[in-house]
Amino acid sequence: MPNIQIKTYQEYEEAYKRSIDDPEGFWSDIASTFTWRKKWNTTLEWNFEEPNIKWFKGGRLNITENCLDRHLKTRGNKLALIWEPNDPKERFVRYTYRELHEKVCQFANVLKKNGVKKGDRVCIYMPMIPELAFATLACARIGAIHSVIFAGFSAVAMSDRINDAQASIVLTSDGLNRGAKQIPVKRVVDEALEKCPSVNKVIVVERLGWAVNMVEGRDVWYHDEVQGVSKDCPAEEMDSEDMLFILYTSGSTGKPKGVVHTCGGYMVYAQYTFSNVFQVQENDIYWCTADIGWITGHTYLLYGPLLSGSTSLMFEGVPSYPDMGRFWQVVDKFGVNIFYTAPTAIRSLMGGDIDDVLSYSLDSLKVLGSVGEPINEEAWHWYHTHVGKERCPLVDTWWQTETGGIMISTIAGITPMKPSHAALPLPGIQPILVDTEGNEITENEVEGHLCMKFPWPGIIRTTYGDHERCRLSYFSTYKGLYFTGDGAKRDKDGLYRIIGRVDDVINVSGHRFGTAEIEDAINHNDHVVESAVVGYPHDVKGQGIYAFVICKEVPEREDYLRAEIIETVVEKIGKIAKPDKIQIVSGLPKTRSGKIMRRILRKVAEGDTSNLGDTSTLLDPDVVDEIKAGAL
Repeated sequence: MPNIQIKTYQEYEEAYKRSIDDPEGFWSDIASTFTWRKKWNTTLEWNFEEPNIKWFKGGRLNITENCLDRHLKTRGNKLALIWEPNDPKERFVRYTYRELHEKVCQFANVLKKNGVKKGDRVCIYMPMIPELAFATLACARIGAIHSVIFAGFSAVAMSDRINDAQASIVLTSDGLNRGAKQIPVKRVVDEALEKCPSVNKVIVVERLGWAVNMVEGRDVWYHDEVQGVSKDCPAEEMDSEDMLFILYTSGSTGKPKGVVHTCGGYMVYAQYTFSNVFQVQENDIYWCTADIGWITGHTYLLYGPLLSGSTSLMFEGVPSYPDMGRFWQVVDKFGVNIFYTAPTAIRSLMGGDIDDVLSYSLDSLKVLGSVGEPINEEAWHWYHTHVGKERCPLVDTWWQTETGGIMISTIAGITPMKPSHAALPLPGIQPILVDTEGNEITENEVEGHLCMKFPWPGIIRTTYGDHERCRLSYFSTYKGLYFTGDGAKRDKDGLYRIIGRVDDVINVSGHRFGTAEIEDAINHNDHVVESAVVGYPHDVKGQGIYAFVICKEVPEREDYLRAEIIETVVEKIGKIAKPDKIQIVSGLPKTRSGKIMRRILRKVAEGDTSNLGDTSTLLDPDVVDEIKAGAL
């Protein structure tokens, strides 16, 4: 493993100081631990006005040579990937680095056989099966640009993304397993492709053995195509700033934004953050529960672990199947040392029986991680106590699709850890808080808008096909700064706490509250599983607070529960933050990655339910009708 791992707090302080004093020297040293075909001429060129950012300019490489080939001599027989299927009765599969290299080369040769060339966009719409990992890396191997779309998005959402990227080929499967359900994936692809003229080939991987519609001349089976194909495929030489992938993230306008990451900078940043934040050791078994369809799956299931020569676990299923103990059963089964999941998953598991956790030893665990949103204090303590047995550092990682990797986080066991705080920035990251005018707030015990004043290698380069959108979204709000869109607090020790999107800030009688802060307080109530808070117009206060609350069981007296929740919020934050309306709901409108669609909740709170926009990409669109019907 490249020697870029910080081992002590003093090393952290020294690395941080150097990264500010000499950022180019700092990143140049880290980048030099990788395999380059040709070293770069210029470490960094940048301005945040256009924006125009180039790292390791002139460098030539292929990321898969760094993920696979360079490990073959010393780690060829080491496990690279463990695949655990949805059904615990089905056999798991393991791949060594040598076997994974062969599988990726074969998939790459199948792509070439089907006309895929360097620079082509390849859309991947697959379940969490090994072929999804092979396909993603195979694209990178031959210089094609992958765009992975989570295999739960609707046909409409899929066709939007394919058309934006002008993809020429789609990689998919016949169907997928999710918990007790089987879902016809190929059927969704067929529907999407009715509106996608750019696609001329579809390669289908068999997962369920279903008979599916195969369009003559367009659709082929992977198992037919791979017959007799070579297990060797030379890696395409790429420029450091060539596109590696496009990943679509929902924008505030509703039209998805194609976030672009490039080969060199993303590679360096993915491995550096993975190795440091989780303090990964050579023989660790590491499990990130994210789907590869999200940035977390890209960086911390696939690229980060493989660049580090680590063993990564990939899980097809869901945390609640066949029961609420599945995550912990898998941890014990494989002796997982590092476990990285989302607060949404933790909160849903908290709603189950505590015996679902206590039945497992979890002795192998050394580090716990949280990703996707700020983890509320109650979930933090539950996770730390019952899963980590109070002996595992818990890293609450803050980052975004646009940042490529973790930006602010505890470094496990090295830097300070504080419940529901992302804590300190990693060396190389220069966060600042600004007021609404863009003036920097330098003191501690303050809150402001979180920005970055200097680039890092994993930063977004553009939004695909629309550079102006990238500029307007991230670089135009505050001159010379990357604006994250998040509000944050910095405590007396300089630790950061993310308090939610700036547009998720509610201004009550001149007092600003982050929705995450109020939700955290509500979630402290013993009867509450999860909550979502939005602002709505209020005659007296300007904005009132409307809370949507999921309970562990249906309350006998809703009015008693509401009073209890108000009491909890008053206790945690103060009377000024008490919700004006509390609606008890059975679920929240969430995207399939677990993100709450607050836009819908705001409209319900405002009494404007005539046009809620497209709800087809939600995990459970029916929940919207229930919320509308019960609106207060």
